[in-house]
Amino acid sequence: MKRFVRKTLRKLGWELTRFRPELSQWAQIIRMISTHQVDTVLDVGANTGQFARNLREAGFAGRIISIEPTAEAYSQLCRVARGDSKWTVAERMAVGDRVGQMEIHVSGNSVSSSLLPMLASHLEADPDSGFVATEAVPVATLDSLTPRFLTDGNSIFVKIDVQGYEMKVLEGAQKMLGRTAGLQLELSLLPLYEGETLFQPMTEYLHAMDFELWGLIPGLVGKKSGRLLQVDAIFFKRRSVDDHGLDGF
Repeated sequence: MKRFVRKTLRKLGWELTRFRPELSQWAQIIRMISTHQVDTVLDVGANTGQFARNLREAGFAGRIISIEPTAEAYSQLCRVARGDSKWTVAERMAVGDRVGQMEIHVSGNSVSSSLLPMLASHLEADPDSGFVATEAVPVATLDSLTPRFLTDGNSIFVKIDVQGYEMKVLEGAQKMLGRTAGLQLELSLLPLYEGETLFQPMTEYLHAMDFELWGLIPGLVGKKSGRLLQVDAIFFKRRSVDDHGLDGF
């Protein structure tokens, strides 16, 4: 009977598996940020609020500040966050290494929108990700936003999902990174956007800033090849671990 149910569900595009809390992606993230006593999450590239919603459902009760540049996703984000007094949505903007204005490329699937040109490798892996429009958007740096949204006492976790623009975001956050407990970045394993920083050099860059790799979550997979193309990489500050009397295990 179980085999029949599984087979039927797979034909409908669903996979039936036993829920194991200790292996849940979101339970793992909650354990890590709880270990580091994180009370504030900065959600950069929030899209329609998927990351923040999952954190809430997994039990995170602290502050969330979401930032999203594309108009349609921003509108949905505001609706989703309404009614949550600890979830703040900043005005519509992108985040980078300097304050100004840029054009963002809006993708057909929304989540692949980027300030960078998309390479053919991305479009081949996910044909629905192609750009369909451009929008003018103001750009801020995280350092310029810190005084508005954060206090000196906050323990901060920063999630950055900006489709290849992660290094620019970090370059505009040098002051904030000094007081950041952890980071989650979506990183490519091979070039998908023009000019992006790939997984290995980004990991080396962050290691030099005393961030250690704590977790990897598989992301985009090529629809034809099955090759893993992107991962969410989670880092925590080495001294933050030491401050909590942990040895990393």
